[in-house]
Order: sequence, then structure tokens, then C-alpha cells
Amino acid sequence: MKAVLALGSNLGDRLGTLQGAIDSLFGAPGLEFVAVSPVYETDPVGGPEQDPYLNAVVVAESSLEPRTLLDRAQGVENAFGRVRAERWGPRTLDVDLIALQDPAGGGTGDGAGADVVSDDPLLTLPHPRAHERAFVLVPWLQADPGATLLGRPVAELLAGLDKGYVRLRADLTLQAPA
Repeated sequence: MKAVLALGSNLGDRLGTLQGAIDSLFGAPGLEFVAVSPVYETDPVGGPEQDPYLNAVVVAESSLEPRTLLDRAQGVENAFGRVRAERWGPRTLDVDLIALQDPAGGGTGDGAGADVVSDDPLLTLPHPRAHERAFVLVPWLQADPGATLLGRPVAELLAGLDKGYVRLRADLTLQAPA
């Protein structure tokens, strides 16, 4: 399945943390790297006063069960000192599983496949707020220009959103996993 993971960091060595997250996510079997977006700097959305985030999106092929992939993502967050003290508060690392798409599941006929849908309280798929978050959709579209979410092109979802707080950081780059 195609897996879309959003990465964010606003504490410490933000770029180093994002690169370390990529390396860690792909350091065990079950995920195959496909693409990584450019790096964007974004103003925080919701939560307390805090510093800007660096954000990126990684696209992968996954043979992992959704909960196993979530566990891996949370394990990587923990390895980078993620503390869940305050909702939408500052963090060293946030790894969100945005979508899983099954290429054999039909979908929209554009090769994107069908989104895996889950209302499990521990793992809601697709991510329940992804469609309204420019800091996810802008980098996702860069990593996968043909991306869709629940059958709608990500470019279409993004068209109606404020993108002014999402700034490309052309001076910063992320690499494929080591």
C-alpha cells in the first residue's frame, strides 16, 4: 500500500530531527521509500504560542499493517524525545500517518487506488483533519503531484485553503533514507 506520512518539528535541530525521522522510519523492513517533499516552514496552527515548524511529507510503499505502521511512527517520535504534554503544543517531532492507499482497491481510476478508511479511536484513516491543513497538503502535492484523498485530488482540496503561512525553505533539503 502507498503510505503518506507528515513530519513536523519545532523544537531543537528541526531539520536534523526530520532527517533522523526519515532514516529511522525506513531503518527496518516493511517500508520502501518513494519520495520526500521539499521542506516548508509553517506557523503553528492551534495550540499555545510557539515557534514555527519545519514540515515535510514522505511517501512510501508499505507492507505493514496500519497499526504496526502507527506503532513505528510513534516509536520514532519517542526516540526523538516527543513529549505529549499539551495538545497541539511544541514538539521535537510529530509523525502523522495521513493516508494509506490500496492500489488494488479500485479508487478513482487514476492509479491512486482506494483509501483505507478506519474509525478506530487509536488510528483514524485518512487523518481526520488532513483535508484542511495546508501544511500537510502543500508538501504532499510536491512529493506526489497526482495525490488524491478520498477520491479528490489534493490540488483541489488545497485550492480553497489559506497557504500564506506555508513557506518553502529552498535552502533546506531532506534526503532519501541512508
